[in-house]
Amino acid sequence: MQQVQVSVFDHSGFSEVHSFPTGMGLSLMEALKAAGYPIEAICGGLALCASCRLDWLEGSVSEPNDAELDMLDTLPDNQSCSRLACQIRLESLYDGRASIRLNPSKS
Repeated sequence: MQQVQVSVFDHSGFSEVHSFPTGMGLSLMEALKAAGYPIEAICGGLALCASCRLDWLEGSVSEPNDAELDMLDTLPDNQSCSRLACQIRLESLYDGRASIRLNPSKS
């Protein structure tokens, strides 16, 4: 089973690198929750709440789908790097690595 490397930055600038397995169909949100990050995921990964919003800092990933774009458009502080972790499958990290910032609205 292959692994992806994700550098996770919090709002204070602290970072940790995690390895997550691919091939299980997990979303980035599920992997981050399993690693102990406080992601609410109120809607359960349906792109209806944006509680798993993050800033995508680095790494090649699939484009956001329409549901994700619709939800992001409702946010007053939406930026071009904003993504929903629930809509990103680990397999869609094309180069096997990424850098993200959690809770960008709290920075």
